[in-house]
Amino acid sequence: MSFETQYFENLMHWIREHISKPEIIASIFWITIKIVLIYVIARVIIKIADKTIAHMVIAREKSPLKIDRRRSNTISILVHNLIAYTVNLVAIMLILGQVGLNLGPLLAGAGVLGLAIGFGAQSLVKDVITGFFIIFEDQFGVGDVIQIDQFKGTVEEIGIRVTRIKSWTGEVHIIPNGNIKQVTNFSTYNSIAIVDVSIAYDADIDRAMVLLNEVVAEVHERTESIVKAPQVLGVQMIGNTDLKIRVIAECKPNKQGEVSRILNAEIKKYLDTHGIKQEKVEGN
Repeated sequence: MSFETQYFENLMHWIREHISKPEIIASIFWITIKIVLIYVIARVIIKIADKTIAHMVIAREKSPLKIDRRRSNTISILVHNLIAYTVNLVAIMLILGQVGLNLGPLLAGAGVLGLAIGFGAQSLVKDVITGFFIIFEDQFGVGDVIQIDQFKGTVEEIGIRVTRIKSWTGEVHIIPNGNIKQVTNFSTYNSIAIVDVSIAYDADIDRAMVLLNEVVAEVHERTESIVKAPQVLGVQMIGNTDLKIRVIAECKPNKQGEVSRILNAEIKKYLDTHGIKQEKVEGN
């Protein structure tokens, strides 16, 4: 008799002696059912998580703040993988527990390792978590003009760990997400351009108001950045030698500087043409 034949017969004998017992068969049956149930539940959890992520992405796309499509897809994949890995790891550990493997030493070792990594990478973990909240809450997006502490500029990149903003003079500031405590976003809603027109103290105020209404209406018609007809509010301040008449214009986000400069130039030329003496024109 060959070795292979003898081994096969011994194996069959062991199976008949042990596995063929009714209580063992019942135990194997219920263990199999539990393993299948754990697997199915894990798949269902991952499916639900995927649908939730998809709904969140759709909701973000409909919000006033827009984020880059590729970035939202990347974050969706990252979150999917994180959830899938976590659920699968828990499922594998539960299955191993069902087959009789002692998970105590394994969990203890994993806990010690995780604790060591946590102490060594607290700043990194903080940056990553803050980055996720920035993206999912749409606090700001690529292309927005924001201010973080003393740094103001256009957002060039929102990373999981850092955010890059470029100032109008060309400097690029790289800010760890964990250091972002407060953000001012200048690109979310329409802005207001304010222009204070100084005219001579002895000028005809009523005529100046009429002329200002005419010129701001013309500027509105040919300036796309102005979303509503500018308003001439009236005399803002009376000085010793001049009067200040305030003009405001609602414009597209972060366009108030551009609109103020246009209004300043057009108001100056228009009032000069019609003989209204100006002391100076101020705007912001």
